[in-house]
Amino acid sequence: MRFLMAVLVAGFFLAVLPAGAEPIIGGDQAWYAVHCNVDGASVYFDGEYKGEIQGNVLNVPVYTTGTPYKTYSVQKEGYTTFSDSIPGVPGKGETFDLYATLNPTQPTQPPLIGGDIGWFAVHCNVDGASVAFDNTPQGVITNGILTVQVYTTATPFRTYTVTMPGYQPYTGTIDRYPGKGETVDLYATLNPVPTPTPTKSPLLTILVLVAVGAAGLLAVRRKE
Repeated sequence: MRFLMAVLVAGFFLAVLPAGAEPIIGGDQAWYAVHCNVDGASVYFDGEYKGEIQGNVLNVPVYTTGTPYKTYSVQKEGYTTFSDSIPGVPGKGETFDLYATLNPTQPTQPPLIGGDIGWFAVHCNVDGASVAFDNTPQGVITNGILTVQVYTTATPFRTYTVTMPGYQPYTGTIDRYPGKGETVDLYATLNPVPTPTPTKSPLLTILVLVAVGAAGLLAVRRKE
């Protein structure tokens, strides 16, 4: 009789429990701050959508007692997807920083015709800066990068130069050429042109000395 009552009670609770209901996970709250160089990119934790990057960051709230996430990925059309592991779980009120860098999947130049191709990815701290290979213009830096498509069998470039008005030009050596389908990273840091220090004119100094001397002589004569 007791067994029958237990079965009936269990059946009642199963009947009133909504289909597909899951246990609610509660507890203290913390955050992951996902930093990315591309606004509008979508963020996923273990394949679960969490939101979009705005202002180069997305804050994802989590429960400290919840099931820990293992991986995160950031993706946007036209860019390679970034994926990495999540190193740990933040404590109550804490924020863990996660970082993702997205690179364009397509070269910024029209495709070359004929022959195997590779790419140079020129990274720079100043958007709008002009890039030249062996004094041949290649384009401008956008979102911190310019991708230059080249033939792998063409005559190799030797140097690259990055320029921007108001900044000192940067010139570097290209010591490695990309193979078929490869990308070689090049880096340039532009520094502002120093503000010149005003210099005193020697002629102005002489005129001042002459004026002082004349004033002194006139004062002496008045006393006499």
